[in-house]
Amino acid sequence: MVLVQCIEEIEVHEAPSPTRGANQSSISEFVLLGLSRQPQQQKLLFILFLSMYLATVLGNLLILLAISVDSRLHTPMYFFLSNLSFVDICFSSTTVPKMLANHILGSQTISFSGCLTQMYFLFELADMDNFLLAVMAYDRFVAVCHPLHYSTKMTNQFCALLVVGSWVIANLNALLHTLLMAQLSFCADNAIPHFFCDVTPLLKLSCSDTHLNEMMILTEGALIMMTPFVCILASYIHITCAVLRVPSTKGKWKAFSTCGSHLAVVSLFYGTIIAVYFNPSSSHSSEKDTTATVMYTVVTPMLNPFIYSLRNRDLKGALQKTIVRKICSY
Repeated sequence: MVLVQCIEEIEVHEAPSPTRGANQSSISEFVLLGLSRQPQQQKLLFILFLSMYLATVLGNLLILLAISVDSRLHTPMYFFLSNLSFVDICFSSTTVPKMLANHILGSQTISFSGCLTQMYFLFELADMDNFLLAVMAYDRFVAVCHPLHYSTKMTNQFCALLVVGSWVIANLNALLHTLLMAQLSFCADNAIPHFFCDVTPLLKLSCSDTHLNEMMILTEGALIMMTPFVCILASYIHITCAVLRVPSTKGKWKAFSTCGSHLAVVSLFYGTIIAVYFNPSSSHSSEKDTTATVMYTVVTPMLNPFIYSLRNRDLKGALQKTIVRKICSY
């Protein structure tokens, strides 16, 4: 409610005062320029993004369905995986449908409140992806390094507490940055060189002093992002040490292959976020920022079902049984 009230208040700007400058005007909406202004490229991008979005939703929904119907998958690892799939669906749904709708309707505008709302959910869901990656790494650390204590450490109550705590922190962090953005003033230029309302291009459009916003991103935001990243690295360092002590070469290769896939997604997710948000604003370019954000908002959620699940025999078996059961029921 605090977020909605603040957004509604900011939408109605006061008349510009002499201290702000005579050329400043209120903005009720922004224009999303998208990824390309060439008609042919726009059609190709529409088909590409529609295909990736459908693959993301379908892949993650299948994971949720398989985990819910197969009692053998009611374990901490798959509990976290189902939460990650849900977050990935929401993450892609925050940006891609709006982009596709704008292309169909021939409109590129988004309201001021809609822009801030979109930014809020982007912050929240990106943080949740971040936390869940760390929680899943910790789950694997306990399973590999402390297998005898796994059932006592990873209880249902503890797993639920980890997820609920992640949601609370993600919401508070998103609310902080959204309210800081809502306090800024915007000039006549309302064109965002992006396909969604991201914090970096919005800060560039602001007529206000954005020092506080940038400082919070580089300090509090960096702490929120880097703490789970350090936990992931620490977990996998311990896992690697434990795997190296395994005498079987086949066992080592299987473990390292699984870790390599996870670390590849972690590197892609964190690498693009660091490149976009944790560099000085003067070093940003629209093209590089757009490419990086497409990777972590669209590509990574689409790849997660394949990397985390389709290589898993138990989950593949559950998916096959679920699909066959649905087909036979018709």
